[in-house]
Amino acid sequence: MTKKNRCFSYLLASCTLAALVFGGAASAQQSPHSYPSMAPLSQYLMTDRAAEIALARSAAPAAISDRATVLVLQSHGYVTAVQGTNGFVCVVERGWMSPFDAPQFWNPKLRGPICFNPEAVKSILPITYKRTALVLSGQTREEIKKDIEEAYATKQLPPLEPGAMSYMMSKQGYLDDQYGHWMSHLMFYTATNVDWGADKTGSPVLLNPQFHGAPEPVNVLMVTVGKWSDGTAAPSM
Repeated sequence: MTKKNRCFSYLLASCTLAALVFGGAASAQQSPHSYPSMAPLSQYLMTDRAAEIALARSAAPAAISDRATVLVLQSHGYVTAVQGTNGFVCVVERGWMSPFDAPQFWNPKLRGPICFNPEAVKSILPITYKRTALVLSGQTREEIKKDIEEAYATKQLPPLEPGAMSYMMSKQGYLDDQYGHWMSHLMFYTATNVDWGADKTGSPVLLNPQFHGAPEPVNVLMVTVGKWSDGTAAPSM
């Protein structure tokens, strides 16, 4: 992968976030200790509810996001701000949806607009709810990871639904201190033993280690697209 792709693979999205989407190495310009612990909760919240709804919807083309359910983050967790009709759910994920070893896990500036399709709503969105609940209960990232492992071991979290995917096509998101909103892309969720040829020379597929069995038993495969959700041209990979 290029330096830009390696850096982005640490981002959310989920995602954060998303990833919010989140490679193998952080940027050489970034200290791995830039965000060693959680900032005050107020820094992760958006005070303008309408702005958060609009940001969440910017993850996907209007034909999808206008009829989607929209969530917003409050001090006690995500709540439904708009009830949709098409089975999709759009949300702005925060930095704690990145890999547990990501330098920006606690970065309060990260905003990862993402729209989950109905299959991802059933099996990926619950991870967002779970991680967020653990964060808001005051747990450290090590404690959160341990609880996620336990949740899968005891089947508190659902198995992956076939066909789960999400849109991250917003040019308003903030996925990284260096690259901002990065590139418009789609994400596909598979079992960790599935081979799509990700990261191979010439392959348009990138492997995002957002979950990757550490501990969630899910691969996140990304494919960049040439337009933002509003139809304007997006940078190529």
